[in-house]
Formats: sequence, C-alpha cells, structure tokens
Amino acid sequence: MAAIGTLGPGSSDVAAMPETFKTSLDNAREAGSTEEATPTLVEGVKVSLSGASIEKAASVGGENSDIDDSGLPENIQQLLKMIRKLQKQIAEKKALIEAVMTDKRLSNEEKINKLAALRGAIAALNTGLITANLALSKVVGQSGLTSDQNLKVGSLLTKN
Repeated sequence: MAAIGTLGPGSSDVAAMPETFKTSLDNAREAGSTEEATPTLVEGVKVSLSGASIEKAASVGGENSDIDDSGLPENIQQLLKMIRKLQKQIAEKKALIEAVMTDKRLSNEEKINKLAALRGAIAALNTGLITANLALSKVVGQSGLTSDQNLKVGSLLTKN
C-alpha cells in the first residue's frame, strides 16, 4: 500500500541545513578546534517610515510624555497625570450625555435614567478633580519650585 502526501527529505526542495552552516559546524567539530560555530548574519527586511509615522513613533511615550519629561518632582508629575486623567474621563462622560440626548431609540424614561447616572458619575469625577487640584496646589506651595518650574506646572495643567 502506498502512502499519499508524504515527502521525503529530498523531495521537499527545502534544505535541512544550509551548506555554509554545515561547513561551519563540521569545522567546529574537528578534534583540534575550539571555535564555536557562528552563523553569518544576513541583511533582512528594510522598512521605510513616513513622516507621520515617525512623529507617532516619537510620541509613543504616551499622552503624558510631556509631564514625564518636565523635570518636575515625581509627586507633582503624578498629580498632573491624575488631573489629566480625570479631565479626560469627564469629557468622555459629557460626550456620552450628548449621545444619550440625541439617541432617538431611547424612551424618555431611559434617557432620564442614563442621564442621571452619567451626571452622578461626572459629579464624582469633579469631586476627585477638585481634590487633586487642591493637593497639587498644596504640594507646589510646599516644594519650593523655581518660577520656571511653576510656569511649567501651569502650562502642563492647562494643556489637554
């Protein structure tokens, strides 16, 4: 009985081991040789990036890379990041409110319930934002920052 679809080592058209590597291995296996076999590196794929992709790659540090690179004390950096995060979450909730208000598929009761939940979430986020701003104000006052550092805090605080 014959097997269907089997390939022998010689019929696959793929060399089991490249000849140059076999030669290196054979040389390394010689009794008097102490060299290790080292494969030769071959140039691979080249990639070209557009200007936009280079800019995006440069900003991989994230949306808070400017805070990380500011040179400000770590506790101030953390508060600035927290404030940004809270501001972003508030903006997202406000966008959801707009979406709920324009959604024609929802009944008035469903809209009222969803809007109440979103407004409650915004109120909680606003409380957190106020607390973070007060903490930042206290830390900045106690840390003895230079005028340049104070300006940096202000500019990072207003940047979205």
